[in-house]
Amino acid sequence: MSDPGIVSARELTRRYGEGEVAVDALSDVSVAFTKARFAAIMGPSGSGKSTLMHILAGLDRPTSGTVTLDGVELASLDDRALTLLRRERVGFIFQTFNLLPILDARENILLPLSIAGASVDGAWFDELIDAVGIRDRLHHRPAQLSGGQQQRVAVARALVSRPAVVFADEPTGNLDSAASGEVLDLLRLAVDRFGQTVVMVTHDAQAASHADRLVVLGDGRIVRDGEALDAGGVLDLMKSLSR
Repeated sequence: MSDPGIVSARELTRRYGEGEVAVDALSDVSVAFTKARFAAIMGPSGSGKSTLMHILAGLDRPTSGTVTLDGVELASLDDRALTLLRRERVGFIFQTFNLLPILDARENILLPLSIAGASVDGAWFDELIDAVGIRDRLHHRPAQLSGGQQQRVAVARALVSRPAVVFADEPTGNLDSAASGEVLDLLRLAVDRFGQTVVMVTHDAQAASHADRLVVLGDGRIVRDGEALDAGGVLDLMKSLSR
């Protein structure tokens, strides 16, 4: 924890319920994610990986512990200030794309800027849409796009405001292997070319192999935190942890 990271958590606990039926989804978790790196979070169902991501992103609040995102301690913010921080400093990529069906691809990408009342940097927008390869689909609505194209639009939307960190929740979960590879390559490019920080929750060993770092949770605690592995190594690791 010597590097405070762009987003960090200290002694996080998230408890659901009370008394004898209380369940700790997270138990005393401390972790920090470094700027311009790609981290994957894995773990069995119920291990706490999605809960951790939601708390780091300010979508949920911990029962105890602290989260700091881009120098701001989230516990100090009321709901309105937290909403503004997420809008300005966080990008999201979801498994189900979450594009607005009445907007075309260009409008969906620019939605975060439109909501914030921010101006569009034309040069950055052009670089971004060429990087994700959707220039010829900018005036198509989501229903006219393949799943892979929709997720590429979602990646561009997450990056357009140059957030402090992008959280990706199972970003390849609804895609075939070819489209998954394209999306993961884009996340890798966002880190390597644009200096973006990406934190991705995934159950897919192939997806995790694209990251720089692999954090594994089990029963609400971090059981492994280290350099990423190739897909075979990830599978072997997960099998060993399930014994």
